[in-house]
Amino acid sequence: MVNTLKVKRILISQPAPSSDKSPFSELTSKHKVEIDFRPFITVEGVTVKEFRAQRVDVLAHTAVIFTSRKTIDNFFRICEECRIAVPEDMKYFCVTEAIALYLQKYIVYRKRKIFYGTATFADLMEVVAKHKEEKFLVALSDPHKPEIQQLLARTGVKFTKIILAHTVPADLSDIAIDTYDLVACYSQADIKALHGHFGALPQGMIVAALGNATAREALASGLPVDILAPTPKYPSLTMAIDKYIAALNGGESVEEFGVKELPEPVSAVAAKKPARGKSVSAAAKTTGGRPVCRRTAAAK
Repeated sequence: MVNTLKVKRILISQPAPSSDKSPFSELTSKHKVEIDFRPFITVEGVTVKEFRAQRVDVLAHTAVIFTSRKTIDNFFRICEECRIAVPEDMKYFCVTEAIALYLQKYIVYRKRKIFYGTATFADLMEVVAKHKEEKFLVALSDPHKPEIQQLLARTGVKFTKIILAHTVPADLSDIAIDTYDLVACYSQADIKALHGHFGALPQGMIVAALGNATAREALASGLPVDILAPTPKYPSLTMAIDKYIAALNGGESVEEFGVKELPEPVSAVAAKKPARGKSVSAAAKTTGGRPVCRRTAAAK
């Protein structure tokens, strides 16, 4: 007997894409599914009181490392509210070029010394390591990945970390979770917000996770991981969801898409130094544990 369960409604824990030509639009038209976008978390900047409690002297540093646009916004906001005049010769290091270009909102881009990596924080460390004479201020949100501090320590540069924003759960009280067939989470914070608000999900709910860290959080919370990306076969979560739905609708097995356990991540300090121009992400490698999924196309 063939399982007649179909994916009709999907909840994505991200803001709606600005373009109609996004991969989600293709997913909608290809599989005739309804997709709702709703961020599960929100980022709130620290107050002046919280900033001052950290006792960090911005002007004692010669360079700032940014990991996101939000940290850029809150850095310049705090500096303005505290009347800190950022010197013209301050250097800026960003994880990606897109984040670096966002600095144009606050500075004249061509007059500053701006550096950026290719994709990950580990990539950026190759650039940072060439500037050991600088004293870095690392602008972060709370929570943040622990490997950030480990990677910085490995470079041997002088740095001070400062928390400029907090990630907090969004209000999800208006979401009728039982009306969805699949929910996609993109971070550990998304999982915490989902589980914290709804607890146990409806029976048969498909959970898709981006990255091993997100998958580990889901499994630790007692939630299934039916779809995991990126993997060598499915480099994006959208692709994985697309192939999962196609397999389910075609009466094929969907076991290969999920995991039931994952090994603990290797410490960033012990990890092999990535090659120039290439990003190495633990999220891109799915190992350990036999893939498992609660929902299969063919019923026994």
